[in-house]
Amino acid sequence: MLIVAGYLVVDPGRRDAYLAGCMSVVEQARTAPGCLGFSLTADLLDAGRIDVFERWESRGAVEAFRGSGPSDEQNAEILAAEVAEYDVTGVRELT
Repeated sequence: MLIVAGYLVVDPGRRDAYLAGCMSVVEQARTAPGCLGFSLTADLLDAGRIDVFERWESRGAVEAFRGSGPSDEQNAEILAAEVAEYDVTGVRELT
């Protein structure tokens, strides 16, 4: 399993519009082969931060989905980002 997690920073006044523009990407990801979970969410404390969390069955699945990545318009709105991939070798259920 592969987890992609981190955050993006956009202009606080544009965050809602940025997220609305990502709705189709989230819908596509959630139906993509190998996607176990995909979310982009507004951070509760930082008005310019968007939290990123994705779970994929494999690196191949995430690479097949990624394609060229965010559009040029979306990239232009990102002021900063810290996103990383984590290879998961074991899972412990908490429920």
